[in-house]
This record gives sequence, structure tokens and C-alpha cells, in this order.
Amino acid sequence: MAVETEETMLVRVQAEDFSVDAEIDRVRARSTRIGGIATFLGTVRDRSKGRDVKLLTFEHYEGMAQKKLREIRERALHDFDVIEVLVLHRYGAIDIGENVVLIVVGAEHRADAFRACEWCIDELKKITPIWKLEETPDGEVWVEEHP
Repeated sequence: MAVETEETMLVRVQAEDFSVDAEIDRVRARSTRIGGIATFLGTVRDRSKGRDVKLLTFEHYEGMAQKKLREIRERALHDFDVIEVLVLHRYGAIDIGENVVLIVVGAEHRADAFRACEWCIDELKKITPIWKLEETPDGEVWVEEHP
């Protein structure tokens, strides 16, 4: 098992649920210069494209998903005026209402944090090898696009 460092805790792909407050605190603890924190929390909803959804299952390409999330974090730290970035995505079967993905960005100012946070989730959906299977009353449907 790999040793968990603070750095590896900032980029994670995991099956377990997470505490949004604990993850925000993890970012906040990285620097007293942080004056604004922006977050994006994705959760499982019960409808998609007019269909009822009973359950979502996320599959991922192990290793590569973690690598892509790390690249997103590193690019955000380089390209935006931010202090810290956390990127976390779950895999496996996830029930309606549960947490799926969390982006937390700390910056001196809110505008920088918001811009970086939006970019991170958009980039995650574009490049990360994580796939979503919706379980509906009519069967299972793979979601192909990443809105």
C-alpha cells in the first residue's frame, strides 16, 4: 500500500464517501494566505435526460485516472493565481444523493478561486478516464457525453 502524504491526499480516486468539511479544512490548513475558497460538489441525482435514475456506478482506469487528476491540480496551480487545489472523485456504486466529485480551490481572492474551480471540473470531465453507468427502471445506460 502506498504511503499517504499530504500531497497524495489532495488528489484522490476512492470508493469511500468523504466529508466536504474535512476536505475544505485540508485545503485551508495549507496556507494562512488563503482568503477565498471555491468548491464544486457533484452528487448523484435521481433523473437524467428525462429518465429516473436508481443508482450510478463509476468505473475508472486505475492509475491513469489518478494521473489525470494530478495533472489537473498541477495545471490549475500553474495557470491560475491560486494557493491550493484538491481534486477528489469516487468510483463504484453510488446511491442517489451521495457525493461523487469534489473540487476545492483556495486562493487569496475569490475570483481566482472560482475561475480555477470551474476550469478544474470542466477539465476533469474532458480528460479523466472515469465512466458513468446509470441504472434506470428500464435497464442500464452508459453516459457517453460529459456536460
